[in-house]
Amino acid sequence: MLDFNTKGKVFITCKDRSVNYLEQELRELGFFPLQISRTGIEIQASLEECMDINLHLRTASHVLFEIKSFYLRNADDIYRRFKAIPWEEYLDVDGYFSVNSVAENESITTPLIVNVKVKDAIVDRFRELKGRRPDSGSDFSGLVIQVYWKETQAIVYLNTSGETLAKHGYRKIPGKAPMMEALAAATIYASEWNTRVPFINPMCGSGTLAIEAALMASKRYPGLYRENYSFQHILGYDEETFQAKKRKLENKIIVNPDVKIIASDISLQAITFARENAAYAGVEELIDFQTGDFADTEIPEKPRGVIFFNPEYGERLGDLTELEETYKRMGDFMKQKCAGYRGYIFTGNLDLAKKVGLKASRRIEFWNGTIDCRLLKYDMYEGKKEGTS
Repeated sequence: MLDFNTKGKVFITCKDRSVNYLEQELRELGFFPLQISRTGIEIQASLEECMDINLHLRTASHVLFEIKSFYLRNADDIYRRFKAIPWEEYLDVDGYFSVNSVAENESITTPLIVNVKVKDAIVDRFRELKGRRPDSGSDFSGLVIQVYWKETQAIVYLNTSGETLAKHGYRKIPGKAPMMEALAAATIYASEWNTRVPFINPMCGSGTLAIEAALMASKRYPGLYRENYSFQHILGYDEETFQAKKRKLENKIIVNPDVKIIASDISLQAITFARENAAYAGVEELIDFQTGDFADTEIPEKPRGVIFFNPEYGERLGDLTELEETYKRMGDFMKQKCAGYRGYIFTGNLDLAKKVGLKASRRIEFWNGTIDCRLLKYDMYEGKKEGTS
């Protein structure tokens, strides 16, 4: 049984190009990076602290608690090395576990071979010690064992998250081509929106960006919408401690944040879906949903805030001509009606972005799945830009 208060190495993963925003979140929680890579950050933390980390993070994928690292020459050594690990200290014999692995070693012919050999080593150890074995499978509903193996160095983690943290749990109706919640949160952080000025989201689709903005403004965290994490299946877990942390999460909520959030879409169905998702998240009353063309979206005069577009990218050739006009209209709309605002367009099609007709002051890189994307920033100056005549 593990002591949940003993600190160890913890590696928190995220999508490539989101690590800066993950670092921002961790520092706000009081954790300081020991190492930073493209897709994650290493810190020192206890399993109890991992509970808090899982409950709070908006931009992360998984929170991994290291239990072992060792030399691993090739696939023939997997069974022996993993059978020697005292799994009975981490997993109940009547529990359920799964194995996930990332391996780069010339002896690996198929990725599944690592998972199978590790699983066999664990169940055989239990059979010899206890006379029976825990159940296992491919889903992440119980204890999740994560293996990273590169060349001859293997690291074994308890994946304290289980299912990915990138899904925040409130989006029951995804709509058409939705942005993942963790990506939406990262792009909002990248916009430097301060949660006090208006956040305007025309062409909102199923509402993910507006809902994430409302969650940030009201200090609602993803842990409010989720009941099962892998850390709940580690020996030593205390349910009362977890429920106390959930109550603290609820007590942080700001019921009526003084901020204007507007989400509009020409599709009545999209607005209906967005409302339902927002209602499940508990933020429907914080968002002003509007149905109509994006050019008719209300833009509050003061204070000036952020206007954020996430248009289609034109994946089907027949859409390109129409989308060229849409991107041009977005630029005209921001130029004519959004003076003093910071404008953002998130797109995976830079050729279409040229049709906006405005010069981006920043081009922030993201991945949306496998699509190479940019968050383009446009400074919409009031009057003439300083330094011009």
